[in-house]
Amino acid sequence: MELDLHGVKHSDVDRIVENFVLLGNTPMTIITGKSMKMTRLVLDVLKRHRFTYWTPSYNVGIVKVIG
Repeated sequence: MELDLHGVKHSDVDRIVENFVLLGNTPMTIITGKSMKMTRLVLDVLKRHRFTYWTPSYNVGIVKVIG
């Protein structure tokens, strides 16, 4: 599963990411792009719901959710 956040407003990220991770199945990939703010917003949701995730060193514009 993959969620691409390019073009999504920061104000919509919390709701979109929360729905994606709670209704989907791991593993999943969330594409944040190079925006540090977008990445922080995504990580806030993942931390709030205690998901396990990592950001690969070869592409810091994505977050891999593994559980």
